[in-house]
Amino acid sequence: MSGLVIKLAPNERVLINGAVVENGDRRSRISIMTPNAHVLRLKDAIHPEAVRTPTARVCYVAQLILSGDADPEEGQRQLLRGIEQLTQVFDDRDSRTLLTAASDHAIAGNVYQALRKLRDLLPREARLMASRVQ
Repeated sequence: MSGLVIKLAPNERVLINGAVVENGDRRSRISIMTPNAHVLRLKDAIHPEAVRTPTARVCYVAQLILSGDADPEEGQRQLLRGIEQLTQVFDDRDSRTLLTAASDHAIAGNVYQALRKLRDLLPREARLMASRVQ
């Protein structure tokens, strides 16, 4: 059996090809057999009004690709452009490692994995923004 396997917590919601699917009262595991299906865990979703920083904007682009609300080719271009812009700001080794991995995943078409790497930058970005305000 191949395909994408998603493990869901009780009552967890996931967006699959534009449809919101909610799990029941028990943990479950589902297999998405359709290649290139758009899948996004709603607990990972960033709401449009919460997009206030450069990293959040790039994460949101990835999210739009995953939800099917962006043209895949144009979305990938924007995603890669956004990652490139973030490399101008994050110059520490750990951040560069995350950005390189995100870029590699985006190029390979693994947008969810790219989003996961980018989300790891959000706390770093928050610390940088807080230190500039003080």
